[in-house]
Amino acid sequence: MSLLATAGSAGSLPAPLLGELSAFALAVGFSPVHLGLLFLLLLGPRPLQRGGWFVAGWLFTSVLTVTLLVTIGHGLLLGMEKGSVHRTGLDLLGAGALLALGLRELLGRSAAGDQPPSWTTQLERFCAMPLPLLLGLSGVLQVISPEDLFLYAKTAGSLLASDLGRGQEALITLLFSLASSLLLLVPFAAVLLLGSDRVLPLLQRAKTWLFERGELIVAGVSLLLAGYLGWQGIDGLQLPMR
Repeated sequence: MSLLATAGSAGSLPAPLLGELSAFALAVGFSPVHLGLLFLLLLGPRPLQRGGWFVAGWLFTSVLTVTLLVTIGHGLLLGMEKGSVHRTGLDLLGAGALLALGLRELLGRSAAGDQPPSWTTQLERFCAMPLPLLLGLSGVLQVISPEDLFLYAKTAGSLLASDLGRGQEALITLLFSLASSLLLLVPFAAVLLLGSDRVLPLLQRAKTWLFERGELIVAGVSLLLAGYLGWQGIDGLQLPMR
């Protein structure tokens, strides 16, 4: 069970909202580029220092992005209730972006055959960068893709629609960011607790598996979320616009 779902089951926060945001967080968190970079950092020199800063950079970027979007939403007084123009438009645009991503990943993997994905050849060069430059590049890659921006915007929109207090918004933003980083935190925690020598074979296998199947999983998750957001958008079109 994710951090968001656990908080909801405790009764302190709305469970339906947290369930939805858990799915968005895991979709954002499954970034083959960031996972591949983390594996290479953990397999390289000073794994805990470099890997720790990398995970911290992801958390900071996620918290900052959602906070900025929620703040903008409050400032513009955007209505994000179901059936509103803003929410319906965001749902349909997000569905289109995720559908395009899923199809692109499927077609690209099919065309590549047995060749490794093109992005894997760039990761070694990225890891050779000075750490501050690598963290800056990681933050840009985290929010530059339209599909991730839509997921962050959808997260902020769900928070706005729930009409929560600022304290609850901040707590859910933090929980969302932690949930989105779970796939990064697990290998980092394994190295921290067990030592890099014991975890090295597992990291190598995980990296190989990611490079071989990461695109297919991204495609599957994207298509599932595209279907969900498309259904939400179509449902919103059938309600009186607000």
